[in-house]
Amino acid sequence: MRSAWARTRHLARRLREEDAGSAVVEFVTVALVLLVPLVYLILTFFLIQGAAFAAEGAAREAGRILAASGGRPGAQEAARTATRLAFEDFGLGADASLSFECEATPCATPGARIHVTVTSRVALPLISTGVAHAAGAVVPIEGRAVVVVDRFRQAP
Repeated sequence: MRSAWARTRHLARRLREEDAGSAVVEFVTVALVLLVPLVYLILTFFLIQGAAFAAEGAAREAGRILAASGGRPGAQEAARTATRLAFEDFGLGADASLSFECEATPCATPGARIHVTVTSRVALPLISTGVAHAAGAVVPIEGRAVVVVDRFRQAP
C-alpha cells in the first residue's frame, strides 16, 4: 500500500501532465474577454471625441462666415456647407444641424455677437444607424461658438 505522500506526488504529476498546453488557451480566452471590450471602448471614445471636435470647429467656422458675410445673401447656406464639410473632414456622415442667434438686427451690425450652435447625434460604432437610433445607442454632440462682428466694418 502506498503512503499518502506517494499518492499526493502521483496526483500532482498527473495534474501537471494534463495541464500541458492549456496556458495558451487560457491566455487567448482571457485576452479576448478583456481586449475586445477595451478596443471597442477606445474606438467609441475616439469617435465621440472626433464628433465633438467637428462640432466645435463647425460652429466656429460657421460663425466666422456669418460675421464676415456682411449680411449678403447665401451666407447661411455657406455656413451650412462649412458645417457639413467639418463633419466630413472627420469622416463622420452624421447630419448636423446649425442654428444661430444674432444680438442685433441686422445680424452683421458692427460689434454685434452671433451665437452659433451645431448639434449632431453620433451612433455608437459597429451598430447600424437604424438600430442605434431605435435602441438609443446614440450620443448627442453639441458645439457652440460666439463670434463678434468686426467693429470697424461698415454697417450693412
